[in-house]
Order: sequence, then structure tokens, then C-alpha cells
Amino acid sequence: MPEIPSKPEKTVEEIAEEAGLYTVDAYHFVGAGLSYTVQKLKGDIKDPDASRHITGQELSEGLREFALMQWGMLARTVLSRWNVHRTEDFGRIVFLLVENGWLSKTEQDNEADFKHVFDFDAAFGPDYRIEGKP
Repeated sequence: MPEIPSKPEKTVEEIAEEAGLYTVDAYHFVGAGLSYTVQKLKGDIKDPDASRHITGQELSEGLREFALMQWGMLARTVLSRWNVHRTEDFGRIVFLLVENGWLSKTEQDNEADFKHVFDFDAAFGPDYRIEGKP
């Protein structure tokens, strides 16, 4: 059962500033990418008691897809500007949001779920092709 997040005491901007690791844009990207991934994997859930939980691996893959949809071949550049260089960075952002009451987690969730999910060079590298292009 997911832990219910407490009411956030800090803004996302305050979390980003205090952590000093990533820009506030990185946190907003993860939030938007989480919504995208849940919608993609779970669909339009009508039951308020239904689980919307996804794993760290699923979220990492969803964030990769979301970044490519948003910025195409510039995805790696945008993420790098925000100091996001690997899937572990996604996990750190998620758990900073969990620790500050913005997101919830289950007892099984931990930051290690985001470790080495994919390689940024391969996922956002020069071999990336927009669908439909040769």
C-alpha cells in the first residue's frame, strides 16, 4: 500500500534550492513525466482507490520517452543543463519529492530502483531517430 504523502511544507523551488543538485525545471519535468507515464501505463483511472503506482524502472523509461517527445534529439542537452545525466538522477529527484511530501512511495520502493535503468548515451545518442524517418 502506498504511503500517503504528507502535505508539502516546502515548495518545489525551495526543495531544488536546498538540495542544490538539479534545477527546478528538472523537478517539474519529473512531475510532468510521472503524470505522462502513469497515464500511459494505467490509463484513465476512475476509481479513486485504484493503484496508480509505477516502479522506478517504469518511471525512468517513461521519462526517457517523455523527454524524447518533448525535445527530440535535444533531450540529452536539455537534461544535461539541468544536471540530469543518468537514471539515478531521476531517482534522486523522485525521492527528494517523496521526502518533502510531494509524492508517495510503497515500502518496496527505493532509490536503487532507478540505478542503471538505461544508459543516457545510448538512449539519447546520435542513433536516435524520430519515428517515420529513415
